[in-house]
Amino acid sequence: MTVEFYWRLPLHGCHGNLAKTANRGDWTPLRAGNIAPGLRDGEPDGIPFINHAAEIAKAAEISGFSGALVISFPQTEEAWAVSAALARETKTLNFLIAFQPNFIHPVHAAQKAASLQRATGGRVEWNIITGGGGPSQRWYGDYLPHADRYNRTREFLEVVKAEFKGEPYDFNGKIFQVEGGGLQAPHSLEKLPKLFLSGSSDNATAVAADHADLQLNWLEPIEQVRENILKIQERSAAAGRKAGYALRIEILARRTEEQAWREVARAWERLTPEDIEARFAAGPAESVGAARQRSFRPDGARHWQDLKVGPARWGGFNLLRGGPGVGLVGSYQQVAEQLNELIDLGVTSFILAGSPHLEESYRVGEEILPLLRQRPAAANRHAAE
Repeated sequence: MTVEFYWRLPLHGCHGNLAKTANRGDWTPLRAGNIAPGLRDGEPDGIPFINHAAEIAKAAEISGFSGALVISFPQTEEAWAVSAALARETKTLNFLIAFQPNFIHPVHAAQKAASLQRATGGRVEWNIITGGGGPSQRWYGDYLPHADRYNRTREFLEVVKAEFKGEPYDFNGKIFQVEGGGLQAPHSLEKLPKLFLSGSSDNATAVAADHADLQLNWLEPIEQVRENILKIQERSAAAGRKAGYALRIEILARRTEEQAWREVARAWERLTPEDIEARFAAGPAESVGAARQRSFRPDGARHWQDLKVGPARWGGFNLLRGGPGVGLVGSYQQVAEQLNELIDLGVTSFILAGSPHLEESYRVGEEILPLLRQRPAAANRHAAE
């Protein structure tokens, strides 16, 4: 079994460390101590954040990651545009572009992807996000109910796959209609992007089983991960396919376990009780994955130590910033052991992240990935049992 590792690219600035407020990028007010841009003699130095993002992408490439997740939210740069720019700064790194099917018609998406494949030597992949609802969904002008959004995702992928076959076709769906479609050469000679489909609901699993290369979820307790993997394996096999399973995981690893947890404690100290209360209640109301992340927290948890949810697992990352709640904390060896256990279960792709993204990409690449490369390539015992 080949296991791939991706690194997350921050497109809305970055933190200098887990405990520090955002100080890299111009999505926060420019002040002393900021970089990309920073201040020089009290004036902006003119160095844009895209330069820093390029350094992160190159660091991920150097550190052994096969690709980078290019995120997409209302409060970020646009993922397609950034991917095109950063592809020129790298040689081998794949760009896993996150977007929702309501952003763009599937015919245009196929054409854009084919052009980017030609320009990058086939380094474009897609993270299809159906959307968690709430204000962010409405910000994009999308008012479809949860189940209907997955029907749209299904139609979107059906059209895209038909486009890449390069043969004339018609499509008459509830959302999308195409007459005489099909990419033309040389676009039709390019490969369909590898498809990651985000989502934890039954609807997400059903669409992923029929169309995705991998279903992408956040880290959860080991038994829940095992259940999720078996579900996508069984459903994709019933559809005559073989879909894999990917996890997006926040990591805080240090030379010793004590050093890692000290970083967590230091970050926690900057939260006020009001911050904690507000962030405990936050999260997309319609997102099954986000709801499950909240459910893993012990009742009454109000201290960082209360949020330990398993060996080397901590459930408070999204109280410090956006994204998944459960991540891995510990020594390099402990974190590697947890990742190896997930590999044994059948996880075939990992999207890892840590703050600051530049320094942590080197740290994870130098200290953790080599421990994982020592695993047998066919380590998939539990999934086969």
